[in-house]
Amino acid sequence: MQKLTAVAHRGDPYRVRENTIDSLRSALDRGADAVEIDVRLTRDGVPVLLHDDTLKRLWEHDRPLLSLSADEVRGLTDGRVPTLAEALAATEGSRLMLDLPGTREVRVARRVVDVVRASGAQDRVYYCAGASAMLAVRAADPAAEIALTWTSLAPPRPVLLDAVKPRWLNYRFGLVDKDLADRVHTDGYLISVWTPDTRRSMRRLAALGVDSITTNRVDLLCAMKNAGGS
Repeated sequence: MQKLTAVAHRGDPYRVRENTIDSLRSALDRGADAVEIDVRLTRDGVPVLLHDDTLKRLWEHDRPLLSLSADEVRGLTDGRVPTLAEALAATEGSRLMLDLPGTREVRVARRVVDVVRASGAQDRVYYCAGASAMLAVRAADPAAEIALTWTSLAPPRPVLLDAVKPRWLNYRFGLVDKDLADRVHTDGYLISVWTPDTRRSMRRLAALGVDSITTNRVDLLCAMKNAGGS
């Protein structure tokens, strides 16, 4: 099996609540090469780990994140929604993939990039999301490593690729077949996929030559990697 990057989706969510410090640490303890986390801004511009735009699903508070300060978020969640700075400190030395759901503005991306820089984490952080968010990241950091999330079988337009300059193309796993994987590699990019959670799907994707798999079951993926010697 080729070298395959095992990325833990939001930490280790089958065992520990997603996007928390404990979940990140659990994923790394299980052998993850990197952890994917979701980053949004509070009302006062503090990047925190949260996938949804409200606290309802995970924390039972039907409050939009953008209506809350970082201190209010901390109080409503008993401090269990970490800031990005806290997550970077807790995972020192490990790779993090920062997903930026809902990000469209350069000022938002710049705030996230500024925290990464202040933490000295530029060399171990990379970014993923759709075109608007990744254009914003590229404007904020010309040197950022980017995984452009793409949800169509039609390839990204050359003008977009020239502007974003991604290292990776990041696909929903069900879209990927050998032709697509070969085309991405021929075009000079690495291919990452999200989020297969069964051994069968992981084995199929590894056989196709994908470079990275993001999964909720990083324990299964790491076991497969270890068995294959990659």
